[in-house]
Amino acid sequence: MTKHVVVIGGGYGGLRAIEFLHKYEDVHVTLIDKNPYHYLQTEAYGYIAGRFDLHDVAINLSSWCTGFKDRVNFIHEEVKLIDFEKQSVSLNKTDIFYDYLIIATGAETNFFSFIDGLKEHSLGIKDLQRAHSFRQKFEDLIYKKLLATKESDEDEINIVIGGAGLSGVEVAAEMAHVIQVHTKTIGEAAKDLKIYLIDASDTILPGMGKYTITNTHKRLEKLDIKILTNTFINNLDESFIYFKDAQKLKYSFMVFTGGIKASTLNSSIESEKNKVDQFIPDSQLNIQGKKNVFALGDCVEIKDNNGNILPPTAQIAEKSAEYAAKTIRQRIDGHKSKPFNGKVEGVFVALGGNYAVGEMFGFIKVKGYKAYLLKKAITSAYHFGLRLRINTGFKNRIKN
Repeated sequence: MTKHVVVIGGGYGGLRAIEFLHKYEDVHVTLIDKNPYHYLQTEAYGYIAGRFDLHDVAINLSSWCTGFKDRVNFIHEEVKLIDFEKQSVSLNKTDIFYDYLIIATGAETNFFSFIDGLKEHSLGIKDLQRAHSFRQKFEDLIYKKLLATKESDEDEINIVIGGAGLSGVEVAAEMAHVIQVHTKTIGEAAKDLKIYLIDASDTILPGMGKYTITNTHKRLEKLDIKILTNTFINNLDESFIYFKDAQKLKYSFMVFTGGIKASTLNSSIESEKNKVDQFIPDSQLNIQGKKNVFALGDCVEIKDNNGNILPPTAQIAEKSAEYAAKTIRQRIDGHKSKPFNGKVEGVFVALGGNYAVGEMFGFIKVKGYKAYLLKKAITSAYHFGLRLRINTGFKNRIKN
């Protein structure tokens, strides 16, 4: 008998789970997402800085699902409620019933409420619309510098990145690189655009290896990025960022990457959660004690075998998705499943232009153009897979 698997969320985890589940002839999948597109957040740094175009960071979910022929159905709606006893997902006007459920709704930027004015005066990149607004603001400043004369324009324009984790560092580096490139074409006025990278931690990239941190720091300094660690933001208004040490910084706009919280759907579900509303699942990624309900990706606090919290990255989202799909197969067949055993195999940091720093498997360490090529190969392979599925879907639509 065919089993119906409902996947909520078309992010990295949701899509990877579907890629594994569609192989089984006795499984039908329904993907539900409030957005009509899949957003490649790992490429946000390039989109914001104008290096990538929209088609490089977003794909249409309906077209992608059509690539599975009749095996995967897409519903573009927001989930209102989940009834675990009835095994149903409520939408605006209908209920969708499931045999197995995967919650992969991701996360959103956590604009800390204790920093007054943060949400009102900064942008995030977890959401495509906010990333697009950020890109427009950055391009407007470049355009302004192109038209302006030194005498008539504001001397210095400060762009602030709040949060020196992976996303913040990549955005700062790519923007700084673009500014350096524009210095050759726009002229010296481009140098008036200053990038500030601010974090309350005592280092950039907290939690990463010494090799990555050290070489990233050197690259950021070479790009003339102003790095402010151990720096605490007290509040913001439309013109200034005020720090707890009574100093202030005039700025043109700010992007905040300093924290995440689970999507709003989590708040409507009674289950154990952490302080940022992420589910705390059991060892097999189930919530509420339901063996047919899995939560994965950024909406979950996932730990390794040693009890260490794994970072909310696309890599971990995909690994947890693969595990959930395989476990569903095992449970359909009546087989026992082992606990999830995830770990970070490696990380690459894009640092502007054709430069990156990375570590893999604990012993491979690389920087510069070679690291860029490795990172590019990984992201290109992922993007290529999405495109193949869309092309298949396009051909299926023509036939029909």
